[in-house]
Amino acid sequence: MVTAFADVTIYQLLLVAGVALFASVLGGAAGYGTGALMPLILVPMVGAEQVVPIIALAGLLTNSGRVLAFLRFVDWQRVWLVAIGAIPPCLVTAYGYTLLTGKGAQLVIGAMLVLTVPLRYMLRRRAVVLHNRGLVLGSVGYGAAVGGTVGAGVILLSLLMASGLAGSAVIATDAVLSIAIGVSRLMVFGFAGALTPKVIAFALLIGVVAFPGAFLAKAFVARLPIHVHTAILDAVVLLGGAVMVIGALIQ
Repeated sequence: MVTAFADVTIYQLLLVAGVALFASVLGGAAGYGTGALMPLILVPMVGAEQVVPIIALAGLLTNSGRVLAFLRFVDWQRVWLVAIGAIPPCLVTAYGYTLLTGKGAQLVIGAMLVLTVPLRYMLRRRAVVLHNRGLVLGSVGYGAAVGGTVGAGVILLSLLMASGLAGSAVIATDAVLSIAIGVSRLMVFGFAGALTPKVIAFALLIGVVAFPGAFLAKAFVARLPIHVHTAILDAVVLLGGAVMVIGALIQ
């Protein structure tokens, strides 16, 4: 574990831990944050090709905290419907991600982060209503997007809200599905040899630090000004994603 952090300073580790805790609190309150913020910190430290495996593994811990905190709000019917549609394409695109070079991975991650902000507003503005069949079909697109990139959680949130969920039910159901999707991706990454000691070490650091974030979010979810946090997050994600894309293009 220590050797995995050999080329990283203590200040960088503290930065990762601080951002992980903040993103976990934001994610526990709004369902959106961890997958969008962590790549901005991780890409310069570990390289773009290791970011998705790190976040997939760390997500097992961070989302476990959200599940425990909001367990009674989980909608298990929608969990199964989304899993049926999302997991098969997720496996395909996760394998595709393992074939990318560092430059390609950085371009994919940066582009997805930039797209998440307008995509979230577009999906919210359309106010689409999904029944069971539509939820399964929409989940196919989500699965294809989430397998090989980060930030696709906004698609899942929009699907769940369009299917009739709201508030804590969205947060809880999203957390269960994120674990299922995370396990699916990790199976592929493990088979492809992408789960290196560094990936595991960073994932454990993020997951352990972020685990209490869900309980902090639960304590403040009724009175946090989520729209303010979301606006700040959007600005950071757009800027960071644009920097990644430009950096990949000029390499």
